[in-house]
This record gives sequence, structure tokens and C-alpha cells, in this order.
Amino acid sequence: MKKPERITIAGAGLVGSLLSVYLGKRGHQVHLIERRPDSRRTSVYQGRSINLALSDRGWRALEEVEADQAVREIAIPMKRRVMHDAQGKLTYQDYGKEGQAIYSVSRGLLNQRLLDLAEELPNVRMSFGQRVLSVDQEKAQVVIEEDGNGERTIEADWLFGADGAFSQVRSSMMGNHRFSYEQQFIDHGYKELSIPAAEDGSFQLEKEALHIWPRGEHMLIALPNPDGTFTCTLFFPYEGPESFESLDTVDKARAFFEEEFPDALELMPHFDKEWAENPNSALCNIRCYPWVNGSTALIGDSAHAIVPFYGQGMNSGFEDCRVLAAILDEEEDWSEAMQIYQRERKASGDAIAELAMRNFIEMRDLTADPEFLLRKKIEARVNEKFPDVWTPLYSMVTFSHTPYEEALRIGKIHDRIMADVMCREDIENMWDSPEVMAAVLENAERHL
Repeated sequence: MKKPERITIAGAGLVGSLLSVYLGKRGHQVHLIERRPDSRRTSVYQGRSINLALSDRGWRALEEVEADQAVREIAIPMKRRVMHDAQGKLTYQDYGKEGQAIYSVSRGLLNQRLLDLAEELPNVRMSFGQRVLSVDQEKAQVVIEEDGNGERTIEADWLFGADGAFSQVRSSMMGNHRFSYEQQFIDHGYKELSIPAAEDGSFQLEKEALHIWPRGEHMLIALPNPDGTFTCTLFFPYEGPESFESLDTVDKARAFFEEEFPDALELMPHFDKEWAENPNSALCNIRCYPWVNGSTALIGDSAHAIVPFYGQGMNSGFEDCRVLAAILDEEEDWSEAMQIYQRERKASGDAIAELAMRNFIEMRDLTADPEFLLRKKIEARVNEKFPDVWTPLYSMVTFSHTPYEEALRIGKIHDRIMADVMCREDIENMWDSPEVMAAVLENAERHL
């Protein structure tokens, strides 16, 4: 198959807009279409967003198309977790080594920056208010309904579905022979809340940190924004004794927060309004395969939507763009290149979905657990002394480019080793002893 000239990308969210920059810089004629209004003109994320945690994989993808500087202007480094218990006591956990951080970025601001970068390219065209009605996967044709102007057909040499977890392009593949699809909604949803800046514009919580209020079956998190505010997200069961279902009035919700999150509630003057007006939004994992059919391919959440608990949904989608571009640079035949792309990224997509669910349990149940915190101290010390032998799972996922599936494999070995170590008598007092360090090292060298 010859190198395509015309490319349509359905979906102008984060991955679609970055992909348009990648392909636009490679000389293709790119048409980026989006169902919603232009997010630079209308707030399409208001009241239902989770701030993003941009890490090394995402930065690398941005750097390769010189988009990183525009994003750094709106990103805030978060160097550690700050855990808040019910009495307001704080505990801390660094994310990595000194100088390492994940970065809080507003989804809306990031999308706007990427759209601006795409629009600067003369061969990238953008159209908003374009609802996909049908797709011809073989011909890369899309029939769209245009706001106020009826239906029309968009033709291209190749079509990418970057239209999110509920992708219309993926829906067109559902009837394909041997197309596998799995959609799993978890029992928890989320609601957006906020902490405003202080009267002088300063941050009311530690700025360069991700704040967590872990409470077992539910948790609250807060990520900083450049204007001094924090975007807060409550992850909460839909049903049960303590759930969105049971907190069916603002008064009940406020009473619950006074009991569970009193220090956060004190900083939320708009709590009543936000609880009443911001929706309860669902969370799900989506797996499907194959991602490629004819002249149509899926990318980002359209191919592998995941829950947000590792902060890797956007990062993995950006990594899709980078890996795909690298393959296309090496492989002249696009049909063959797409087969390589989907084989490589399918394994990674499945692995990060599993990792995200594991991290949900860690954030919700374990970050306030003394035994868990001790384990993390031991792992950090082993990594400090023997960095070539032991890299913590979080660091592999967040601060490296180790394939997700390899990080998951190694992480499971770490779990077995540390389970043995934590069973040692008096481990709390001898955690940093040569004996414990030697035991971890010996097992690591044997199994890794």
C-alpha cells in the first residue's frame, strides 16, 4: 500500500490532536473532525473532568514533535503524595528519586494547547460539530452529520478513530468477523469538586503534591492548577450504604464530608453547588481487538480505555502516537506498519489496564497503611543501594519507557519477594538491616 496523502482523524481530544501534529509534521494532509464544539471556544469539560498526571512517557511523545514547551507552561510538578487521614494528620510518600515528579495538567488547557499547535500546521484542517454516522473501514470514508448543514461524506486514504471510550469508529468495527470487545464498568464513579485559591491567590494546600484522602471503599484526591486552585475528584461507589445513591441530597453529602473529609470540606466554599450540579460520571475499562481493519485504525481510548488510577490513560495514548510514528518512519507499507503497531500496543494496553486497577486498590486502601508504607521504604532503600537490580514498579511505569507489560511482569515478582520479606519477625525495627537488604537482593537476582 502506498503512503497515504489524506488522513482523517475522528476525535480532537488529547490523543487525536497530538496525532494530527505527528502526522501533519510528516507531510500528510490531515483532517481532524470532532463531534463537540471547539474546546477553545466552549468549556466541554466543565464539571466532569479529572486533572491529568503527565509523566515521562507523555513528555517524550510531546518532545518528539516539539510540543513540550507549550505544555510545560501550564504544568505543575507533583513530587510526592500527601495522605490526609480523618483527623487531618498528614503522611508523605515521594514519587521517585530527587528531581523526579509527575505533572498536574488541566485536561481542558492541555487540549487547547495541542489544538493550537495542530492549527499552526498548514496541512492540518479542523472541523467541529461533526457527528460520525457511519464508517466505511476499507475506503476510510466517514459519513458525518454537520451541525445545521445535514449529512456529508469525508473521504481519505486512511482513517484513525481517536474518538474516545465510546468511539463511533470502534462501533463500526463491532460487526467485523472475529472482532473481540469487552467493556467493564467498575462499581465506582467520580464527581468533580474544587478548592479555590486563597484570597491572595496562593495555594491552600501544598502546591507540588498530589493530595489523597484514602478511606477504604472511597477516596478523594486533589491536584493543583496554575491559578492556585485544586481540582478535586471523589471516587465513590454508585450503590451501597456509603454511595452516590445514599447521598441523595446536598445535606447528606455535606454531613458525610464533615465526618470523612473535614479538612478538605473547610476549603470548599462551593461544595453545595458543585455537589448538586456536577454529574456523577462512570469509570470503565475497554479492551478490543483487532484495532486495524482495511484502511481504518483505532488509537488511544478508542482502543484501550482504562480507569484513571495510575494516571496513565493520557500517557499511554500519547505513547501510542509516538510508537506509531516511529513504526511508520521505518516501514514504507502502511498496512504492514499498522499490523506491527497493533501487536505492540495491544499488549501494553492490556497491561496498563491491569496496573491501573491494582493502583486503585493501593491508593484507596493502602496509602495510609503502616505496613504498606514500610514496604515502600524498604523498596526505596533497595533501589537506592542496588539501582541496577531493583526498580520499583511505580518508577518503571511512571519514570521510564519500559513496556507496560514488562513492568507488570517484574512488579508481580516484586510482590512475591516483598511478601516474604514483610513476614520476617520484627521487620518494623530491622527493615534497613544488612540482613533484610541481602535477602531482597538475593531473591531479586535469582528471579529478575
